[in-house]
Amino acid sequence: MAGGNAADFARAKPIFELLGRPTLVGPAGSGQLAKCCNQAIVAITIGAVAEALLLAAASGADPAAVREALMGGFADSRILQLHGKRMIERDFVPGGRARVQLKDQDTILAAAKAAHLQLPLSECVTSLYRDLVKQGGSELDQNALLLELERINAPARLGQTADKISPM
Repeated sequence: MAGGNAADFARAKPIFELLGRPTLVGPAGSGQLAKCCNQAIVAITIGAVAEALLLAAASGADPAAVREALMGGFADSRILQLHGKRMIERDFVPGGRARVQLKDQDTILAAAKAAHLQLPLSECVTSLYRDLVKQGGSELDQNALLLELERINAPARLGQTADKISPM
């Protein structure tokens, strides 16, 4: 995700290709904006997966079976596949840390304000991440948003497995 003029991007593209799949997304600054768009989707989807699995568990369904049933359909995503599995396994060992996701959420909301937009889903997820961090979850994986949902819905819990919060 890169911002800039097309001629400069074309000259730099061979170098960018060594790093991944470069895409010119607009003028200078647009690369950062595309990163914000990515992180908004990630955070909101993590929240949706956590809510769905918690709903399944609290309603008596097997969350792992619900996840399997959803995979391959419209609700499928890398978040459901990877983070959903980690939520079911209660694996909160950090990959992407909650505090970094919160930083990204604050950047998303600042960009929205600059664009004169209100993003209620991003605002809600940001609030949940802020509370997770305040509760001591800053160094947990971003999928630990599940823990904040469990806290506000106690005693609802996704499984009885002990939480894995640090590498073994």
